[in-house]
Amino acid sequence: AAATRGRGRWRRAGAALVVAVATAVVAVVVSPAIAATNVPRPQVGDEPSSVGLAHHDVTLHTDDGVPLAAWYVDSSNRAAVVLLHGAGSTRSDVLDHAAVLAGAGFGVLMVDARGHGESGGRAMDFGWHGDADVAAATGYLAGRPDVDDGRVGVVGMSMGGEEAIGASAGNSRISAVVAEGAAARTAVDEAWLSDEYGVRGAVQEQLERVQDRITDLLTNASVPTVLRSAVRASSDARYLLIAAGTRPDEEHAAMHVAAGAPDRVETWTVPGAAHTGGLATVPEEWTDRVVGFLDRALLPADRDTDTRSGSHGNSIAALLVQELPALLVGEGARELTLGDLDEVVAVEGPHPNGPIGAR
Repeated sequence: AAATRGRGRWRRAGAALVVAVATAVVAVVVSPAIAATNVPRPQVGDEPSSVGLAHHDVTLHTDDGVPLAAWYVDSSNRAAVVLLHGAGSTRSDVLDHAAVLAGAGFGVLMVDARGHGESGGRAMDFGWHGDADVAAATGYLAGRPDVDDGRVGVVGMSMGGEEAIGASAGNSRISAVVAEGAAARTAVDEAWLSDEYGVRGAVQEQLERVQDRITDLLTNASVPTVLRSAVRASSDARYLLIAAGTRPDEEHAAMHVAAGAPDRVETWTVPGAAHTGGLATVPEEWTDRVVGFLDRALLPADRDTDTRSGSHGNSIAALLVQELPALLVGEGARELTLGDLDEVVAVEGPHPNGPIGAR
């Protein structure tokens, strides 16, 4: 009888262990897959006017027929970026970033991801629809009269950053990517876990692989390109990967992705920043680094210098329109000289190509 009771206790202990493991698997693997494919629709909040930006309302259409709602702010430097928000948010959540980018002269297309805000379709918060959504956005920019070929970039936060990196693999319109808080869309993106955390990391990698299989059953989106492979596949695009200083895994992920093309990928960890909190934490440095990167990638020095400062060029033209009539007509009219033109341009400061009279 004692032996029977002992065996019973072991059976009950074994059953409890099985239940505990099953519960852990559901919590760690199944629940995130269900949550990522059944997303409550977040609502659009503030509009660009709240940060002083004039804009156009735009509707994009993906190749699979999904309408995407967007706002577009005109470019003054002949370059533009797609600006993507993170999971569970909308284009309203990247308005501060849009203000910085537009202030530097870039056209900015802020897009609600499918199933978010005012866009159609079903949301997928692992970003597996990113290729199609980004293709619709870059296609729109390619047709804009204020944007030149080869001067299109993508800036993304969190899920949006992962979508930006992934889309660059097969989208030749993308010349530059800024991804902040990008981590992983699939288990393969987390292949660094076992190197950093040993056995615990290896177990996590295997659980993530199971999660991918379950997620694939719950969505009509295809399993996306591995981020590191996407960087390697895009032979021309340049990347700036930004990690939060308070999230060590973001830095590990960024370094893992960067190894795919170290000559074309820059990384920056923002000390003290929360997830996607770089701009809020160090606004001046974020502006300098991101705008500087986009300038180098989209406005190289060997192109027309005037396009690097669209508003500067426009103001010179305005001054010429205002000043030339006074020189050419009316009392005291005289022959226009190169010196007169230099006097007009001097109001703006030295011309980037030197004094007019010197050419």
